[in-house]
Amino acid sequence: MMKKSSYKEYLEALSKIGKAITSDLYLGDILKLIVTLAANVMNAKICSLWLLDEKDRALRIRATQAMSEEYLKERRLLVGEGIVGLVAKEKKPIVILDVLKDARYKEKTLAKKEKLTSMLSVPMMVKNKIIGVINCYTTTLYEFSDSDIDLLTTVANQAAVAIENTELMVKTKIVQEELEARKKIEKAKGILMKQKNLTEEQAYELLRKASMNKRLTMKDVAEAIILSSEIKGA
Repeated sequence: MMKKSSYKEYLEALSKIGKAITSDLYLGDILKLIVTLAANVMNAKICSLWLLDEKDRALRIRATQAMSEEYLKERRLLVGEGIVGLVAKEKKPIVILDVLKDARYKEKTLAKKEKLTSMLSVPMMVKNKIIGVINCYTTTLYEFSDSDIDLLTTVANQAAVAIENTELMVKTKIVQEELEARKKIEKAKGILMKQKNLTEEQAYELLRKASMNKRLTMKDVAEAIILSSEIKGA
């Protein structure tokens, strides 16, 4: 039997996930935090988190705790495949009393090795959009209750917001960095065109060759040219 979490522990877990939403943690750190908190709140032996890749409509395991290295290997399930895929497809929780006796559960060899017995799998949702799936396992037979399902669903949905916000921040940061790099490259091109009487195409080619020869990014080369120009002009 699983020992029930107190309401205080539950609120503390949601608070920590909430703080992760506004933090500058990397996505990998947030995912690890989520599975650890989910395991603590549910008092489950093992929790794992799968994220949906929209490009190929496949789920990949991205974080877990208390698992062997074998479980962390590249794992992929299509939407609709296995328990995780079914949860993602139907956007509804699935409870299994014994994974070894359920035909839908695909990884019975691993379940035997890890002593996985009962399972609760819930979708991670933002509004009506599926982000991924969280699984909780026990190592003895356990009947997950409606309150267990509600608890993990709340944690999963809070986690989904954290994940979506983090990915959005990462994408925004990448776009900002790309724009900043382009601005510096354009400025460096202008300096080279003026200093060496080059065409725009020739200046760009010079930047590109310097980048390859020095094994630096074009942004780094551009920054060096801009800095040199500013020093000379000082």
